[in-house]
Amino acid sequence: MGGEDIRTSSFKGGCNCRGIDVHCHVVPARFPRVPGGASIRGWPSIVAADDCHATVVIDEKPYRTVSDACWIAERRLTEMDRAGIEMQALSPMPELFGYWIDTGAAYDLVRYVNDSIATLVAEGGGRFVGLGGLPLQDIELSIKELHRIVGELGFSGVEIGSNINGVVIGDPRFHPFFAEAERLGAAVFVHAVRPAGMDRLVGPAPLQQVLGYPTDVGLAAASVVTGGLLQTFPKLRIAFSHGAGTFASLLPRLEQGYLAFPAVKDIMPEPPSAQARRLYVDSLVFDAETLRRLVAVFGEDRVLLGTDYPFNFREKEPVARIKEAFADASLLERLTFANARAFLGLDEV
Repeated sequence: MGGEDIRTSSFKGGCNCRGIDVHCHVVPARFPRVPGGASIRGWPSIVAADDCHATVVIDEKPYRTVSDACWIAERRLTEMDRAGIEMQALSPMPELFGYWIDTGAAYDLVRYVNDSIATLVAEGGGRFVGLGGLPLQDIELSIKELHRIVGELGFSGVEIGSNINGVVIGDPRFHPFFAEAERLGAAVFVHAVRPAGMDRLVGPAPLQQVLGYPTDVGLAAASVVTGGLLQTFPKLRIAFSHGAGTFASLLPRLEQGYLAFPAVKDIMPEPPSAQARRLYVDSLVFDAETLRRLVAVFGEDRVLLGTDYPFNFREKEPVARIKEAFADASLLERLTFANARAFLGLDEV
């Protein structure tokens, strides 16, 4: 999954604050042509912008301009050293999930992106692990690819969307996938994608990332709790991007609803606050006070360092942010790397 050198490194001593970043994305340097040469809505392409940047184009419209750190290992490693990051978990840019693409073509796209991640992992000298994508609009194909990326590519797990074509991840139709992820010991990292409520925002397109993403991932986390996912799959390791978004603020209302409404209590065998402490969340909240709130809600062993590297809208000083919020050395160890090792299953190897 990441090479023996990282597992026997200085992590075992006191806190040197060399972090493990669980929230990092990959965009391949190029994309294959559409299978069969047909035109498929949602299929990405990439156009060079300058020597160090390229623009991802979807449906003939620019989607995002990205740096070559998305596909060049050396660039990533240099910036990781500067930011105090020892290891990155590499996952697809969410728009590459392909949930909205015809199933067969989406499977081809996802496999290509996963192979691109595997190439970076191999080039990283033990400093990268993989979190692959899956075509979750087809559970059978997703389980097939899950077996490939865990068994053949050696990935630590997968990244999935907060919703799959509008269906939230707590829906029972996804139970076969979660069952297999639990059985294989694969970590599941949930990232917002194509969020609900965009028609309620006033302003430019980047507000999707700024406001839409945390709203959608918050609802995804709530669906896991109200759907009893971790009662059904108690060994599942599942984490939510952007600090689980709005979920920490929704939790007190959900807890009160559990006490006030028998119908709500009937669907949850234990209080929402207790279930929340079985979830992992990343630290990507841009605020020390909010970070302290995450630790209070989810627990000291459940918050993971995350940055959204290498995109511009990211946490550029992640270790410093954690140090701003906390002074205790043992807690810094957990938040910067120990919790991530547990989530990614690195201590099981």
